[in-house]
Amino acid sequence: MSEKLSCFKAYDIRGKVPSELDEDIAYRVGRAVADQTNAKTCVVGMDIRHSSPAISTALSNGLREGGVDVIDIGLCGTEMVYFATANYGYDAGIMVTASHNPGEYNGMKIVKSESRPISGDSGLWEIERKTRERDFSRTGSGTLTKKDVYDDFVAHVLSVVDPKLIGPMEVLASAGNGCAGIAVEAMESKLPLKITPMNFEPDGDFPSGVPNPILERSRAPIITRLRAGNFHYGVAWDGDYDRCFFFDEKSEFIEGYYIVGLLAQDMLMHHPGSKIVHDPRLIWNTLDICERLGGTPVMCKTGHAFFKEKMREVDAVYGGEMSAHHYFKHNWFCDSGMLPFLMVSRLLTKTGKPLSALVGEMMEKFPCSGELNTHVPEAKVAIERVRAAFPGGKEDWTDGLSVEFDNWRFNVRHSNTEPIMRLNVESRGDKALVVEKSNAILDVLNA
Repeated sequence: MSEKLSCFKAYDIRGKVPSELDEDIAYRVGRAVADQTNAKTCVVGMDIRHSSPAISTALSNGLREGGVDVIDIGLCGTEMVYFATANYGYDAGIMVTASHNPGEYNGMKIVKSESRPISGDSGLWEIERKTRERDFSRTGSGTLTKKDVYDDFVAHVLSVVDPKLIGPMEVLASAGNGCAGIAVEAMESKLPLKITPMNFEPDGDFPSGVPNPILERSRAPIITRLRAGNFHYGVAWDGDYDRCFFFDEKSEFIEGYYIVGLLAQDMLMHHPGSKIVHDPRLIWNTLDICERLGGTPVMCKTGHAFFKEKMREVDAVYGGEMSAHHYFKHNWFCDSGMLPFLMVSRLLTKTGKPLSALVGEMMEKFPCSGELNTHVPEAKVAIERVRAAFPGGKEDWTDGLSVEFDNWRFNVRHSNTEPIMRLNVESRGDKALVVEKSNAILDVLNA
């Protein structure tokens, strides 16, 4: 049996073009998805990468030759594929994107009806097998229809967060030359915010750098611009804007962990007693919020497909990953980069407090390292070295290795999308301990 295609990951498809993903593979993915989902209709959208039009066309051709009618919504963000699939009642949806990866990458995120995700746990590996073995059964002659969904998408977003509850504010918004600028411009006239655009022009060359604000080098120009202005806060998105990042009025970047806490608080105030889904990397602040506000925390392994599956399973009102993915029941349990942007604006209006004050208490109570990444040749061996070096704690293997002690804890895991190890450390109010333990674990990982 031939080896699995390297572009298939645990919860999506992603690889370098053309060495790992090309038009032939995209065509075969279309045929395989037609077989696996038995869909009659499928939404296809794409991001701004130079390879996206060709990949999208080949994918659509495969779907159509598998008997699927394709609804092409063109240049968009991933959440618009989720929206269109669920809102219009289509049978499947595929977004052509590599999210925050460099420009030479591309990929696909696949959902079935109601925008239910397809991951390694729910059919993605069978799609990989069919793609690899060219094992297709369905044939047909599906149609291709182009559809503009921006007006309906904006109406949906503003039905979840009423713009009347948002006060006038100065906001710096960076789209990173991805697709977010198109969506913000589509809704800007309906918002009371004064938005200063930054890198709104879609450009697959990424002239301002890879659109991944979790990286310090990507954040630096945004911080410089914030310091030169007088903004209530800053917001930035990755290339397909399914992740949303925030900067406070002092130009300080806010770790996604604390935005999860902020949105969990907001959702529990509006929906008391609800379930909140969180990932295993950093947890104490979220557990504390749920305990104080009467929510029920539910842990889930990292990854957008896994989160959406868990959200539906437990009927959670909100789910948040510290990587800046935020999921909402009222968005078909899918992640959104636009809803957190508006929810934070609404929360600032409601409380009258600056963003630094809203997150400051959480940061003092549960300081964290932020995600520390390091290249390690043998992930399993490295994790066992860490496990042996820090004995005596409570272990959890939901995703990688989490070990909890009385006043600090850590999680170390191998990335599902990149060849690196990711480390997160947090403590109960002791910043120095976080630094000490982070350095000690990194030394063991790199030994």
